[in-house]
Amino acid sequence: MINKITKNTKIDFIENLRGKNATFMLALSNTETANIEGITQAGIPGMLHLTPTLDSEFVATGEVRSLEDIAKTPKGVPTPALITRAIHLLKPFHNIELLNLGLKNPPKVEYFKIHNFDIDPSDAIDQDAKIDAQELFQKGIEFGQNYTTSSEYIILGESVPSGTTTAKATAMALGYDCKDYFSSSFKNVPSNIKDTTIEKALNNIDQNDEIFSILGKVSDNMLIFNAGFILGLNNKIPLILAGGTQMAAVLLVVNKILEVMDGQIETSNLALITTSWVYNDENSDIEALLDMLNFPINSYYSDFDFGLSAHPALKLYDDGEAKEGVGAGGALVYGELNGLSKEQITSKVETFLG
Repeated sequence: MINKITKNTKIDFIENLRGKNATFMLALSNTETANIEGITQAGIPGMLHLTPTLDSEFVATGEVRSLEDIAKTPKGVPTPALITRAIHLLKPFHNIELLNLGLKNPPKVEYFKIHNFDIDPSDAIDQDAKIDAQELFQKGIEFGQNYTTSSEYIILGESVPSGTTTAKATAMALGYDCKDYFSSSFKNVPSNIKDTTIEKALNNIDQNDEIFSILGKVSDNMLIFNAGFILGLNNKIPLILAGGTQMAAVLLVVNKILEVMDGQIETSNLALITTSWVYNDENSDIEALLDMLNFPINSYYSDFDFGLSAHPALKLYDDGEAKEGVGAGGALVYGELNGLSKEQITSKVETFLG
């Protein structure tokens, strides 16, 4: 079942996409923030930089090629790429396209479209991320302006280890009162590590810094590029931001840039979709984040869970140990719009785990 998140959401937007074909686009980047010990469990300790590479390889091909096995958390929670891959096998996306927004190890795939933008991985935010934010934002705008597709809509997911930390830091640095609204890959959020990192990042900001200077110090490549992409695409095709509080942060960046530049945005073709695990997370509040926007946004979550599965690794999702990523929420809603049942999806995901 597809549910609304915010009160101003129109069910018509999502119903209009029922049975239509979509391009699945996956934004991939590395930030050195992920290497701060204990800050994320989005992957294999010591090899977190490979998480987006492995996620994209698995979604596209069903294999991981840069390591021997799929990315799992230390507690054994498998990547949500399994959900997105399962949906693709049951009801294939029209296209899969990958955005290399600064990877240490590009995915080893052939035939799939990889958009490269000559972007380096960003540094850790507690030391200054050292991003040329204005140039990166401009690359996003130009990509959106020039992007064409034969698909009827776009589903945009992301894979950025420690991305919830950089998202929270970004939103707070831009002046949003949102300290308790961001989710985490952990069930029990390591708030002391996150908060210390974010505090150090915010202390690097000078009161005279303009918006792109701020973003360059505390943000990550995915947030800045996709803010530009949304504005460059300019509502010309339906775009689903498939993600949780990180994608909400992308919208908050757009919102603040429009405030500073006294601009406006048409959002009738824009939506955010996430999972029930994010929506029901007691440690975050995605609805509150979306309510901070000056423009209306359609937003939904899939009520899918792993209640039909007895697999212990998948039960960890329902226990709150992983909540979103690799476009899982958007993929689940795409699956429902194309007639897939909870039983079908669960069964297919289980086949990946043996």
